[in-house]
Amino acid sequence: MGSIVAENRKSLMLFTGRGFPELAKEIGEVLGVAPTPADAYEFANGEIFVRYRDSVRGSDAFVVQSVTHGVNTWVMETLIMIDALKRGSAKRITVVLPFYPYSRQDKKHRGREPISARLIADLLKTAGANRILTVDLHTAQIQGFFDGPVDHLFAMDVLAEYVERQYAGRPLTVVAPDSGRVRVAERWTDRLGGCPLAFIHKTRDPLKPNQVVANRVVGDVEGRVCLIVDDMIDTGGTICRAADILRESGADDVIVASTHALLSDPATERLKNSPISEVVVTNTLPLPPEKQLDKITVLSIAPLLARAIREVFDDGSVTTLFGGLS
Repeated sequence: MGSIVAENRKSLMLFTGRGFPELAKEIGEVLGVAPTPADAYEFANGEIFVRYRDSVRGSDAFVVQSVTHGVNTWVMETLIMIDALKRGSAKRITVVLPFYPYSRQDKKHRGREPISARLIADLLKTAGANRILTVDLHTAQIQGFFDGPVDHLFAMDVLAEYVERQYAGRPLTVVAPDSGRVRVAERWTDRLGGCPLAFIHKTRDPLKPNQVVANRVVGDVEGRVCLIVDDMIDTGGTICRAADILRESGADDVIVASTHALLSDPATERLKNSPISEVVVTNTLPLPPEKQLDKITVLSIAPLLARAIREVFDDGSVTTLFGGLS
């Protein structure tokens, strides 16, 4: 006999970073796979160490990391986790980043600026990642920065189903908080049955990050429930100023739907004092107790991520989860 024939078996293994292990655990419950135990800690000087307690040889490894506040720590931990898997002979490594870090730095606005979103993709590839799975990128072209497959998931259905249930029978207008979100808002209007679309015309000083000057609303908002849609809420300046203008323009109610709740200070205080009646977000990022408000509703993204992970593992189609959107 000139060869040894082995049965070709596949093994899905789930791994979690320390950024938001509760999300990975929830994904594992949907999949029926517990996250692989690991030893992860920092040395006195801040260096990160990771070692998996079980063998990862030949596995289809899925690394779940929510890059929350302390972004650079969690990015570095992710790279170290990938390297540990590569050196442990994992067959394929998929990095599940519910929130893609540095996504707002996707192009140069002026000379001598970095394109940090591309740098993150290069770091992941160099560390040993074969594939990226992420949710609601700030701009879709970031997919092209990674030299390998990128599965771009959309949280719109998760958010829209909730909005439809809660605000059934009330006239809705979808509002883009700026001109850059109009395409996303158009998808929302289609998803909600063709309701009107409006957008906020605003200006932003490129030299002053997180500071917005909103001008006026364009579209039919008077006497309607205005749904502001965006991919992330950072300091809350954009949506809170938009909410003020919508109220001044005669909106009956203002609600917000956003995928990523970064909620950097002073976002919580701004939302608390704003005319927004409800903010609907997903748990791509953890929401600590001190940032939880009665008007914030958190929906789980775990079932969607679990379905996508299963499709990747089974060599199925992730695109069919969203009716062909990309």
